[in-house]
Amino acid sequence: MTFTFRSLPKYSIFVFLCFLISNTVQAQTTIFGTVTEKNGSPILGANVYLEGTYDGATTTTDGSYSFTTNEKGQQTLIVSFMSFETFRVTDNVTAFSNYKVVLKEDVNSLNTVVISAGSFEANDNSKVSVLKPLDVVTTASALGDFVGALQTLPGTTTVAEDGRLFVRGGDANETQIFIDGLRVFSPYTPTTANTPTRGRYSPFLFDGITFSTGGYSAEYGQALSSVLLLNTIDEPDQEKTEISVMSVGAGLGNTQKWENASLSVNASYMNLAPYLALLPDRNEWQKPFETLAGETVYRQKIGKGKLKAYAAFDTTNFNLVLDDINFKEGVDFGLKNNNFYSNLSFQTPLANKWKLETGGSFTYSNNKTDYDTAVIDSDEKSVHVKAKLRKRFNSKFKLSFGAEQFLTDYSERYDAPFETYKMEYDTAITGVFTEADYIFSKKIAAKVGMRGSYSQLFKEFTIAPRISFAYKTGKNSQLSVAYGDFYQQPQSEYLKYTQDLESARAQHFIANYQYTANNRIFRAELFRKSYHHLITFTGEMAAYDSAYGTDGDGYAQGLDVFFRDNETLKSFEYWLSYSYLDSERTYLNYPTAATPNFANTHNISVVGKYFIKDWKSQVGFSFQHGSGRSYTNPNVEGFLNQKTKGYNNLSLNWAYLLSQQQILYFSINNVTNFKNVNGYQYADSPNAMGNFDRSTLRPSADQFFFVGFFWTISDDGTDNQLDKL
Repeated sequence: MTFTFRSLPKYSIFVFLCFLISNTVQAQTTIFGTVTEKNGSPILGANVYLEGTYDGATTTTDGSYSFTTNEKGQQTLIVSFMSFETFRVTDNVTAFSNYKVVLKEDVNSLNTVVISAGSFEANDNSKVSVLKPLDVVTTASALGDFVGALQTLPGTTTVAEDGRLFVRGGDANETQIFIDGLRVFSPYTPTTANTPTRGRYSPFLFDGITFSTGGYSAEYGQALSSVLLLNTIDEPDQEKTEISVMSVGAGLGNTQKWENASLSVNASYMNLAPYLALLPDRNEWQKPFETLAGETVYRQKIGKGKLKAYAAFDTTNFNLVLDDINFKEGVDFGLKNNNFYSNLSFQTPLANKWKLETGGSFTYSNNKTDYDTAVIDSDEKSVHVKAKLRKRFNSKFKLSFGAEQFLTDYSERYDAPFETYKMEYDTAITGVFTEADYIFSKKIAAKVGMRGSYSQLFKEFTIAPRISFAYKTGKNSQLSVAYGDFYQQPQSEYLKYTQDLESARAQHFIANYQYTANNRIFRAELFRKSYHHLITFTGEMAAYDSAYGTDGDGYAQGLDVFFRDNETLKSFEYWLSYSYLDSERTYLNYPTAATPNFANTHNISVVGKYFIKDWKSQVGFSFQHGSGRSYTNPNVEGFLNQKTKGYNNLSLNWAYLLSQQQILYFSINNVTNFKNVNGYQYADSPNAMGNFDRSTLRPSADQFFFVGFFWTISDDGTDNQLDKL
C-alpha cells in the first residue's frame, strides 16, 4: 500500500505542516551586526559567514549584515574584505546577535610601507623592484658581469682599472658577497694591473639580487660598507641545454628536472689569445688570460623542506711583462689561480609556524704569483656555517634570530734569491644576531636588530645595534631612515704580518625618500659614514718589518639619486643614477687625512634598453662618468694633491634573434674611444733636473669588442638566453 498525503484526513495534514514550520522556526538563529573600520567607518561589501556552511551575507552601505542559520552550538564566524585582515571568532552561535566587528588593515597589501633605506631589491618578489635579473645581464657596459651592472647604480664609485664594487667611500674589501645567505670569501677572478676583474659567478643561476649600499640587516656581518646578496633559482621551469660560442671562448649549460629534484650545470672556457691576435692591447703578454670554469646547482625537496647545493670551480692562468717606469725592461708577472666555492643550504617549516634556515659554505683559493725574481704561493681555506630561526607571528610582527661561525686558515710562502719566509694565521669569528620587524600600520614600519661578534684572534667582543624606520607619506611615496654599527676585521694582506690588531668600525646614518608609480621609481638618499680603527702601517708598502696599528679614522657622506622609467616610451626603458661623495680618511700609510684614490666626487650613469619588434632585436646603451680621482704628485708639495681627468665610457650592445632560440649578440665597450687615465706612476728618484718623471697608467685597451652566438634547446621551444646577454 502506497502512503500519500491523500491518505490522511485534512486536519492531519494541517497539524503536520504546523509541526514542521514550528520546528524550523525554533531551529533557526538570526545572526546580525555591523562591520566597520578602526575609525568607525562602515565597510560595504564585506563577506560574513559561518565557516563550513553556506550561511552568510554581505554588508550593506551602513556596514550592517543579517542572515539566519540552522547551525547550533560552537561555530566560527568569519568576516573578510580585500585589503583588511580576515576576522575569525569561535563562540556559541547564539552569541552572534548584534555582533560588531572591527576589521584591521592588512599590512601585507600592496600599498603597505616597506623598509628601503640603503637597499636595492632586485628579486621578482620585492615590492619595489629596482633592477630585475634581466637588467643585470643586459646592461651594455657590464659585459655579462652582475658586478658591472651594479656599478650603474647610485652609491658606487667608478674605479675602472679594478672592477670590484666600491661603495660610498669604502674600499672594495668593505663589500661582501653572499650566495643563498652564505659568505663567498673570494668572489672575484684574479687579474693584472689596469685590467678590471670580474665576478666569478654566472648571472643565469640567480633569480634574486639585493644590493645594500648601507644600513643592512643584523643577519650579515664582517662588512663595513655594503653586502650583495645573491639567491640561486629555487626551481627551474623546464629542462634545457644552452650553447654559447663567443669571441673570447665558449660555454655549455644543461638543466634536468625530476619530480622532486633538479640539476643545473654550466661550464665555460675563456682564452684571450685569439682576440688579442686580432686586436692587441697595451700589455706585453707572454701568455694571455685563460680560464676554465664550472658551476652546478642541485635542488631537492625533502618533505616540506628544500635542500640546495651549489658549487663553483675555476682555474686561471696568465703571464705578461708589466710596464714600470723604474725598470726599463719591465717586470715579469705571472699568476696561476685555483678557486673552489661550495655551499649547502636547507630550509624547512617547523612546528608553530617557525621556519629553520641553515647551511654552510667552503672556499678554497690558491694563488701562485711570479713577480720579477720572487715567487709567492698563498693558500686560503675559509668556512662559514649559519643557522637561523624565523617566525611571522601575524601580519604585523615577525622575528628572527640565529648564530654563525667564520673560520679562516691562511698561509703564504715567499721565495726570492736572498730571502725566504713563511707567514700564516688562522682565525675564528662567532656571531649571533636577532632582528624584529613590526608594521604599526600601512604607514609606519620599523626593523630593529642587534648583532654580537667575538673574534678569537683579537680576543674581542663587539655589539652592533641596527635600526630602520619607514613612514609612508602618500599612496606612492615614503620616507625611510636607518642607523647601524658595522665591524670588520683587517684583510689577510695585513693579518699575515701581525695579529695584534682590532676590528674596524663604521657607523651608518641614512635618510631615504622614494616615490613609485606607473612603472616609474625615484629615490633620493642622504648618508653619512663615520670610520674608526682603520688599519695603519709605516713604510712605502705593507711588509713584515712595518709597524701596524688600527688608529685610522675617517668619514664618507653624500647624496645618491636614482630614477627609472619603464612607461613613457613603448618598448623602451632607462634609468639614471647620480652620486655625490665627500670622503676623507687616515689609514694605511697616509701621513695625513685625505680623499682616498678610489673615491671620486661625482658619478653619473645612464642606461637604456629598447626592443625593436620588427628587427627582432634588443639594443642598449650605457654611459658612465666619474670625476677625477686623487693621486700624489711628488713634484708638488702635499699628499694626494692632484686629480686625474674624469672617466667617461659609452657602450652599446645589440641582441638579434635569428630564431626564437638562436641569438646573435654584439657589444662595444667605450664606443667613442675616450682616452681614459687610471692614474700615474712616478719614478722612485728624481732626474737630473730634480723632478720625478712619470708614466701614464692607461687601461690595457681603450675599447673591447664582443661577438657571441647563443643557442637554447628547451622543452617549450621558446626559451632563449636573452636574459643572459
